[in-house]
Amino acid sequence: MAAGLRKRHKYSLVLWGRQILDSKLTRPSYPLPDTEIDWKAYMAQVEGVINGTYDYTQLQGDTGPLVYPAGFVYIFMGLYYATGQGTDIRMAQNIFAVLYLVTLLLVFLIYHQTCKVPPFVFFFMCCASYRVHSIFVLRLFNDPVAMALLFLSINLFLAQRWGWGCCCFSLAVSVKMNVLLFAPGLLFLLLTQFGFRGALPKLGICAVLQVVLGLPFLLENPIGYLSRSFDLGRQFLFRWTVNWRFLPEALFLHRAFHLALLAAHLTLLLLFALCRWHRTGESILSLLKDPSKRKIVSTLFTSNFIGVCFSRSLHYQFYVWYFHTLPYLLWAMPAHWLTHLLRLLVLGLIELSWNTYPSTSCSSAALHICHAVILLQLWLGPQPFPKNIQHIKKAH
Repeated sequence: MAAGLRKRHKYSLVLWGRQILDSKLTRPSYPLPDTEIDWKAYMAQVEGVINGTYDYTQLQGDTGPLVYPAGFVYIFMGLYYATGQGTDIRMAQNIFAVLYLVTLLLVFLIYHQTCKVPPFVFFFMCCASYRVHSIFVLRLFNDPVAMALLFLSINLFLAQRWGWGCCCFSLAVSVKMNVLLFAPGLLFLLLTQFGFRGALPKLGICAVLQVVLGLPFLLENPIGYLSRSFDLGRQFLFRWTVNWRFLPEALFLHRAFHLALLAAHLTLLLLFALCRWHRTGESILSLLKDPSKRKIVSTLFTSNFIGVCFSRSLHYQFYVWYFHTLPYLLWAMPAHWLTHLLRLLVLGLIELSWNTYPSTSCSSAALHICHAVILLQLWLGPQPFPKNIQHIKKAH
């Protein structure tokens, strides 16, 4: 009887194993059917342009009208042809997987040049964010494309290729407008390094590229193009917000709340520009001296982070706007009271908040607390130019 039970048990294990194997063999290969959000809408929008529609107000997709600048159209038009008119999702995911690796490489180059973040942090950047992997490889959003171009521009700034850097920065803006959150920091750097007259040609590069890319649409319907692709007053749905879930929906949608956020955003940028990025007694040519690379990166990353903190609404794909900058913000100029363990805890809570779907009052509140901790340590942290280094320079 025992032998019979063992035989039946062995047969059951074999049958169970075969069922698992069959399920793996018959399981649909990626892309999974529940991963598509905006891809079909992107393809429908660029298909309209391919068919000869240059009026932005007439370009629509499943999720609504086209609301991104012209650079988005050209890049995703290339993806349209590379993926069999948008039908080969697996090819699209392979392309975005390569984009993810390229983005990591560009970020690592930035961190390598600043030498301020311990190596163990890069493990968390590469392996610890399910949400970022999903945004890149499963969801196929345009946010990763814009951020890859942005990190390329920062690498060019660090190499003192300011003209090419401004060109790539403008190209990133033409893919998605969120890159403008870095613009106050970039403007400060250009004015500090080149002065007003010297900064004008660099700003001209940014403006001219936007005109050139948008020219076919500007000639057809300039008001429609500008109002759709650079709509600063667009209303967001409360059900998708990650950062303001604890507020009543009526307050979230109220215009006074939006204006208060804008005022707080501009005020904090001004304070950082006057008190943290440029200090009393600091030479206007200090960016040309060591540690200029750290100053460039900290100014750009802080500018973007302040914008994220006071955004009217953060959707899940917006996590890539600042995910790769968080280690630098936490480790480059840390306050003494913020230990390694506390910094890792902040990263973990931010990740948990972005992985809570749908967002809750607790997850949104935790996200704001973590943002407040980072802002506080950026304000209270040590100066980019330590006092002993400044004294040594004066002595020389």
